[in-house]
Amino acid sequence: MAVRHAGQRIPGQVPTDNNEHAMTVETLTPKRRFRGKLRGRDLPPVALAALRQLLGDEREDGERRRRDLLIEHLHTIQDAHGYLSLVTLRALAAYMNLPMAAVYETATFYAHFDVVHDDQSPPPEVTVRVCDSLSCQLAGAEALEAELAAGADPEAVKVVRGPCMGRCDTAPVVEVGHHHVLFATRQGVEAVIDTGHYHPEAILWQRLADYRAEGGYALLADCHAGRVTVEALMQVLETANLRGLGGAGFPTFKKWTFVRQETGPRYCAINADEGEPGTFKDRVYLERSPHRFLEGALVSAWAVEAEALYIYLRDEYPGLHRVLREAIAELEAAGLVTPGYIVLRRGAGAYICGEESAMIESLEGKPGKPRHRPPFVAQKGLFDRPTLVNNVETVYWIPLIWEKGADWFAGQGRHGRVGLRSFSVSGRVKHPGVHLAPAGITLEELIEEYCGGMAEGHRLAAYLPGGASGGILPASKANVPLDFDTLQAHGCFIGSAAVIVLSDRDDLRGVATNLLAFFADESCGQCTPCRVGTEKMLTLLEGDEWDAATLTRLSQVMMDASICGLGQAAPNPVLGMLKDFRGELAAQNVIIKG
Repeated sequence: MAVRHAGQRIPGQVPTDNNEHAMTVETLTPKRRFRGKLRGRDLPPVALAALRQLLGDEREDGERRRRDLLIEHLHTIQDAHGYLSLVTLRALAAYMNLPMAAVYETATFYAHFDVVHDDQSPPPEVTVRVCDSLSCQLAGAEALEAELAAGADPEAVKVVRGPCMGRCDTAPVVEVGHHHVLFATRQGVEAVIDTGHYHPEAILWQRLADYRAEGGYALLADCHAGRVTVEALMQVLETANLRGLGGAGFPTFKKWTFVRQETGPRYCAINADEGEPGTFKDRVYLERSPHRFLEGALVSAWAVEAEALYIYLRDEYPGLHRVLREAIAELEAAGLVTPGYIVLRRGAGAYICGEESAMIESLEGKPGKPRHRPPFVAQKGLFDRPTLVNNVETVYWIPLIWEKGADWFAGQGRHGRVGLRSFSVSGRVKHPGVHLAPAGITLEELIEEYCGGMAEGHRLAAYLPGGASGGILPASKANVPLDFDTLQAHGCFIGSAAVIVLSDRDDLRGVATNLLAFFADESCGQCTPCRVGTEKMLTLLEGDEWDAATLTRLSQVMMDASICGLGQAAPNPVLGMLKDFRGELAAQNVIIKG
């Protein structure tokens, strides 16, 4: 091969007078450029050293690099500094041997992490979150937020909106740091800020000795000793008709069966991330008797021969994090469970993690985006292994059902329904709270027998039987039995039994926009029908004229094409209003076309 020297003409080249555009080998062959260092910004050694001091030295303990610990590490940094700087995230990426993109994506996905870029100032020392769920909006949260923001020093206090905090019976609720102010007022919140009382409120809970004194952990002992078989326990749960009480209502014994059919190793995960607006029953049961919950969870893990038991607890329950840590420590000290078998993990403010596969993604240290199915989590769940996922209340009932018998539980019920239901009731009633009532009870009966009637000056106009996603029904349908499989004919479902009661004094358009704003904000953004559909629907609802045909078509696309239940259920309250509330909306100056 002939070698041409620099400046030598290529055959066929047309010469030019000044040779300005002559093509040479030199111009055709770009010079190689070697990068002296990796792309990205330099990581100051002091940043990595500070991180090792906070998290421990990953060179001595390689376990600290595990990907599933990413969110836990982010929590530790956030708790220590009040925010996440980019230099700290770069240090964490190096610490965990992860791409910076993965660390940044995870940190920015969750609402409770404050990422501060290099050109930004750190946030104020105190963050005040005003719950903007429907129950709190009915109690005046919007005006309270404006009042707090107007009176706060922006250099010292940041006032933001926050989604449902699981305390709907004490609305409005404000979180200052990690302390929740119930029935909040401006004066009450300012008093907390002035005193610096930012830690979680104290919880009085049943300790291990007291729980064992009343027969606690007898079932777990019998299971491990072989005195109770898996088959016998599953038969009792089937007879009792215990179903998943987180929303789906799938029979518990069937879920156990499906997981047991898969080849091990297997895991068990309890979803304690009840983020559905209006829902707070799991918090109440965990505060009352965490050991009853733990026994039911451990029995469930035993039934599927799980390698470990994971508990995913929402970050809005900081007091319960302490309670469960101490309760688990009691079990380990008493020799009832192997140290490390129960793994307690914190959520980080993402409603979508109530969906089981999104929760598993979060447990693995990733953004909580639902997985495509199949495979189902019973086949490939946590760490790609078969995983049993149950709700807090579901496992809470297992020791009681075994102790009192399947007939005791199944014998409760009305109007042809079976069992007990824990209704989280909020809104316009005299006595909101968690009310344990027969399955199949009607709203009329629930309000009169358990809630003390409607609040003074309010007349029943509508209700949400299953939280924000469960749809909406008029007062004329307050005689429908509240249970699984009874509400579908009316375009609703019971879900987690979060009942929000509305009166004739409530603004229905405000209700609709509140619910859709929640869904739009909580969409994980993974699929277009949900990400774009919720935003578009919110925009349509904010106008004075609603185009029923457009809203219906958009709803159908969202229900048909969304990956998970968030996008599929988000249109439910809108469709319910178009079906049953046209007259009421017209009286509130909403024009419905079509």
